[in-house]
Amino acid sequence: MRTRPTLHWTPPPDLPPGTTDLQPVVDALGAGGVLVLTGAGISTESGIPAYRGEGGSLSRHTPMTYQDFTASPQARRRYWARSHLGWRTFGRARPNAGHQAVAAFARHGLLSGVITQNVDGLHQAAGAEGVVELHGSLARVRCLACGALTSRRDLAVRLEEANAGFQPVAAAINPDGDADLSDAQVADFRVVPCPDCGGILKPDVVFFGETVPAQRIELCRELVRGARSLLVLGSSLTVMSGLRFVRQAAQADKRVLIINRDPTRGDQLAHVRVSLPLGTALSSVADALNLAADGQTALGPDSEATARRT
Repeated sequence: MRTRPTLHWTPPPDLPPGTTDLQPVVDALGAGGVLVLTGAGISTESGIPAYRGEGGSLSRHTPMTYQDFTASPQARRRYWARSHLGWRTFGRARPNAGHQAVAAFARHGLLSGVITQNVDGLHQAAGAEGVVELHGSLARVRCLACGALTSRRDLAVRLEEANAGFQPVAAAINPDGDADLSDAQVADFRVVPCPDCGGILKPDVVFFGETVPAQRIELCRELVRGARSLLVLGSSLTVMSGLRFVRQAAQADKRVLIINRDPTRGDQLAHVRVSLPLGTALSSVADALNLAADGQTALGPDSEATARRT
């Protein structure tokens, strides 16, 4: 399956309006067997911007495509320079109330699984286990030649050594982990090769236009089949890789619930879309279920604990 480079989506005029009533979500979680699917919107309160919606990075930033990355040394230099700077921000990010609430739902046995479209590792940092990272993780780096997996932290050290004094000021940080820098700012950046074979290194994430591993897709499909309902959190569902699971759930007559401030491509298939900030909404749901959404160690995606989980 390829993630299609669908960067924008225009809502049709007949989409049902959002609500602020959280009771359907409370009821679904209370019944258990909920599969959670999260998108970039759940991490915005941790300082990582969303792609879409008000202030979304796609208004000023086009994500790297697999085709550009593999075909162009210049594109790879631009990507790694921007990503190297952006990783510092990702390394400082901490789970927010939304991540903590999802971990609490899982801890109390209300979830059948968690699928995330995010690459920031914040669900695991909040204490959630068995998270399926649909689009991979920025905490890992893969060699395109020999397939070796290495730690992003180790690569960051190598890039620091190869680019002493690289301290540009970024205009913004994007949800795919890179920073907005000009061509002039990245012109002298040095990219390092695979330490094992000298091949091209790529973050272990699925770029736009790249194929998501079939085994990972089948695992997600199996989670949908085994779930009682599907709860979408912070995703516009613009990209087909997430929308297909909403369609699968709806076709199987499973309840689909969405919490997202803006309309989504899945609204017509959903029982309800709640239009509230995720941290506030999920904390309220946890309170309604008499669950503690806190108490987990707030570890960033570059921490030792997260590195072990990934």
